[in-house]
Amino acid sequence: MAKFSCKCGKLLSTSSCPNDVQLRVYTDKEYDEILELEYLSDIPLPKYDVWNCNHCGRVYVFDEQEVIRTYIIEL
Repeated sequence: MAKFSCKCGKLLSTSSCPNDVQLRVYTDKEYDEILELEYLSDIPLPKYDVWNCNHCGRVYVFDEQEVIRTYIIEL
């Protein structure tokens, strides 16, 4: 459960569960490994934490607690 300030000024939080901020995004390699698992309870968390700002549409990719990518919608 964390908080982060988007560049648009909106405070993003994962304190409620479920929420519309945190996304579960797996690489193709991670997904292939998940398909090999015998039990759903064995599914690991994705390597990266991905957050979406519902106000401006920016997407932040975290490695641990550091933002490593920021994406913004072009119009």
